[in-house]
Amino acid sequence: MRTMETAETPAATGLTFRDATEADVDTLVALIESAYRGDASRAGWTTEADILEGKRTDPEGVLAVIKATDSRLLTVERDGQVVACCQLEHRGDHAYFGMFAVSPVLQGAGLGKVIITEAERHARETWGAAEMHMTVISVRNDLIAWYERRGYRRTGRMTPYPYGDEPSGTAPRADLQFELLVKELA
Repeated sequence: MRTMETAETPAATGLTFRDATEADVDTLVALIESAYRGDASRAGWTTEADILEGKRTDPEGVLAVIKATDSRLLTVERDGQVVACCQLEHRGDHAYFGMFAVSPVLQGAGLGKVIITEAERHARETWGAAEMHMTVISVRNDLIAWYERRGYRRTGRMTPYPYGDEPSGTAPRADLQFELLVKELA
C-alpha cells in the first residue's frame, strides 16, 4: 500500500492518499452513495438525487475497480477517516478519472480541487499520461462547469446512459447521456 501526503494548502491539511484495499469496499460504497444519491447527498452540491434514483454503485463494482490491472482506487483520509475517493485507470496514452466522491459535508471547501490535482499528477508522473479523460452526465451543467474551471474541455462525444443497468441507477427522464471531458496533462 502506497501513501502520500499532499502539499499543505488549507483544503489539503492532514490528507493522506492511499490505494484502496478490499477492507475499504463497504466504506467506499457508503461514501459514493452519500455523495450522489439519497437525502444525505443533498448536503453537498454533487447530488444526482434529482435526476437519478437507486444506487450509484455496489460492493462488486468497487471491488472490481480495486482489483483491476492498470487501475487504482485512490482513497483519501483525514484524521483516519475516509473523506473522498477517485478511480484512476491507465489507458495507453491517457488516464481515465472516475468514481470521484467527496463527503457531502466537506464539499465546497476546496478538497475536490486538491484530489483532482493529485490524480492528474499521478497519471502524468507514474503512467506518462498525456491526457485525463472522464465522462459526466451531460445535464450536470454545474459539475461540467466545475471541471471546465479545472481545465477540462467538453468534446461533444456522447455515450448513452445505461438505462436498466443497475447499479447505475434508474432515471425518471429519458434524455440522459454521458459526455467525454478531456484535459491535457502536459
